[in-house]
Amino acid sequence: MITTRRSLLAAVALAAGAALALPGPAQAGYNLTLCGASPGGLWSLLGAGIDGALKAALPGSTVTYQTSGGGFANVVQLDQGKCDLAIIHDAEATAAIKGQEPFKAPVDSMRTVAVLYTWAPEQLIMRKDYAEEHGIKTMEDIGKQKLPINILLNRRGNVVSAIGASMLDAAGAGVKDIESWGGTVTYAASKEQGEMMRDRRADALLNSLFVNHRSIQQLQTSLPVVLIPITDATADAVTKEWSINRFTIPASAYSWNDKDVLTVTVSAQLFVRKDADPKMVTDLTTALVEHIDALQGVHKAMRPLDAKLMASAKAVPYHPAAAAVYKAKGLQ
Repeated sequence: MITTRRSLLAAVALAAGAALALPGPAQAGYNLTLCGASPGGLWSLLGAGIDGALKAALPGSTVTYQTSGGGFANVVQLDQGKCDLAIIHDAEATAAIKGQEPFKAPVDSMRTVAVLYTWAPEQLIMRKDYAEEHGIKTMEDIGKQKLPINILLNRRGNVVSAIGASMLDAAGAGVKDIESWGGTVTYAASKEQGEMMRDRRADALLNSLFVNHRSIQQLQTSLPVVLIPITDATADAVTKEWSINRFTIPASAYSWNDKDVLTVTVSAQLFVRKDADPKMVTDLTTALVEHIDALQGVHKAMRPLDAKLMASAKAVPYHPAAAAVYKAKGLQ
């Protein structure tokens, strides 16, 4: 009986030791919701890339893309806790922090995780015959000559439309000025802008577009156009107002443009709430840096993305956990 009891105890001890030696269960993944924009656009592809990066780092994780009205709407959605992550332009975040339209009061609940891209600059694309007729070399020439230009901005309520209006103001050719000179300012979506330019119902468009975007290529094949720069003074005024950056479109970007063109650009960034779980933010940021190829591969426009750019945001402070990851990797 004593021998049997000792044997049983030894067996139990052996089993316990074996259990301790076995590897523990894999770390549970995250189930996160990302507020983006319309389905099928670049932001939805970025959502897939973020999902892929997190899955690669932590199998079993899921990032579910949620369609929305875009950056302004995403500020509200994130603030109200209706999503865990959100893609928002830096200019939209700046407007939220300052309590500018469309916000009725300052919103300071978001923190940056990563910059996603910075290369969707405002481009003033003008009919070549109109530019040559009036000797237009910079945007400021419109104001100097008080031209009755018919110009297109993006839809109202879109931040790039507001930035375009700020550019015109800083260049001495504000919306009300143009209208007082007999011109028009029409607010239209990108597709409609191209149609209006081709039909010669507009002299120029001012919109945030990727360099060499398909819509620009299509427009140029049916209508001779030129790319018009802004001056340093205008760039300084607009970047200060919106906490955005200058951007130079190189002469090599377009076969029909032979000079570098100064403008400004918005930056799309990934945000969390400032009270987000620090471990989740650490894991997410690490996943994005270490599996950046998941983002770079979603579209050719994302190939220039690198970890240094991810860590370069200035409009909104980084979540402390994200900042710690970048600092540990020597990126900040």
